[in-house]
Amino acid sequence: MLVKIYGSALFGVEATTIIIEVNIAKGIGYHLVGLPDNAIRESSYRIAAALQNNNYKLPGKKITINMAPADMRKEGSAYDLPLAVGILCASNQIKAEHIGDYLIMGELSLDGSLQPIKGALPIAIQAKKEGFKGFILPKQNAEEAAIVDKLEVLGVEHISEVIDFFDKNVPLLPTVVDTRKQFYDTLENASLDFADVKGQESIKRCMEIAAAGGHNIILIGPPGSGKTMLAKRLPSILPPMFLHEALETTKIHSVVGNLKAHKGLIAARPFRSPHHTISDVALVGGGSYPQPGEISLAHNGVLFLDELPEFKRSVLEVMRQPLEDREVTISRAQFTITYPCSFMLVASMNPSPSGYFNDGSHPGASSPAEMQRYLGKISGPLLDRIDIHIEVTPVPFDKLSEERKGESSTQIRKRVIDAREIQSERFKAIENIHYNAQMGVKQIRKYCVLDETSKALLKNAMERLNLSARAYDRILKVARTIADLEQKEQILSHHISEAIQYRSLDREGWLG
Repeated sequence: MLVKIYGSALFGVEATTIIIEVNIAKGIGYHLVGLPDNAIRESSYRIAAALQNNNYKLPGKKITINMAPADMRKEGSAYDLPLAVGILCASNQIKAEHIGDYLIMGELSLDGSLQPIKGALPIAIQAKKEGFKGFILPKQNAEEAAIVDKLEVLGVEHISEVIDFFDKNVPLLPTVVDTRKQFYDTLENASLDFADVKGQESIKRCMEIAAAGGHNIILIGPPGSGKTMLAKRLPSILPPMFLHEALETTKIHSVVGNLKAHKGLIAARPFRSPHHTISDVALVGGGSYPQPGEISLAHNGVLFLDELPEFKRSVLEVMRQPLEDREVTISRAQFTITYPCSFMLVASMNPSPSGYFNDGSHPGASSPAEMQRYLGKISGPLLDRIDIHIEVTPVPFDKLSEERKGESSTQIRKRVIDAREIQSERFKAIENIHYNAQMGVKQIRKYCVLDETSKALLKNAMERLNLSARAYDRILKVARTIADLEQKEQILSHHISEAIQYRSLDREGWLG
């Protein structure tokens, strides 16, 4: 007898429906075809034990299972449940008239209980798109899949529940999640606050500008000056995610199986801080069967690279193209996968190997030559792609010891949200551009028009600092954000002069 069951395969952050055909005929043997990987090939042992422990059996006949489309590679143990149910149906051990209405996924334990799977959200989105009535999956993933409305999400803990549902019409309770309520309930939960940071008013101003325009920023300063403390508080002033951004972000984390802690929708912007020993594949994504890297896990959030010169140069260089395109394309001989990676890069570094500026009064100060060699570990093209460079100086004792608290993240965030709303209105007719940092050349020419005073100021800076065309565009983008924070329609000369100040690494004494 031939039975068709529906599963799903992940391809990047999208899912593709897989038709699992189970045929049982005379003879002996277990033949699994359709480019399965080792985890799927081993499923026969898990299925046999799970069925035996639940008073069913693997029939002693010729079992042929085809996973179509047969030319697409399938991987993972999440096909155990549909394979097991298909074998039971094809061998007439159970009846399942409506099995074609449901998409089924789940990994089996030897006792028949189910283990969680990866990518439940993109699978559920595709199931709804293709008109399936419901999605049967492990209970641990049910909340994640239930984000998709108008799809019956049936979370189960044991294979016996699935058998009873099809064979004996025992109803399963659908998982229902109020996505909008869950999303808005978790928006205001920042644990770190800028009010805790003593002094550093100019750096907080830079962070506010970076958050308002989505600009990349690098902090340069000696140890203990507060670089990491400031960077970790950046998410607390970022505007809340839109619902579509939250869905995009949750899809990526679902694919890598990162949602165990969240279960449902990710409402807070991601903050990723990889160690400097990370490989280029782990950072941008890849592998023999590509997975998202840290830059994609930071999509719609912040990627923090602490001690930037300690990262391998090759690792930093592979980030150049994704920083520009806001997506990363990984190509293999048989397929190409594109992952989104629209993130804010926040980097921090010491100015020299010893960590201190060229200050003769400090016993650990490095010479200008040592500083130059250390900074030379980071390429000019990468620094060009960072909009704001700012020096962080140590906080003096009188600032550290004062009782008065600084401005809170809530106050700063309100100004950031106001500036972002101006940008959202400005770019509402343009696809894939939502804030100033995403502007292309065409938008810069249209929205960053300068008066004669500002032009002269920028021309002087370009010639004196020997800035590249890309740095010119970055200054205009930052100036546009500063004007938005002041609710000004026109970019004025003081906006340009402030934006020029934030190119520390272009100035004499830093990089030649």
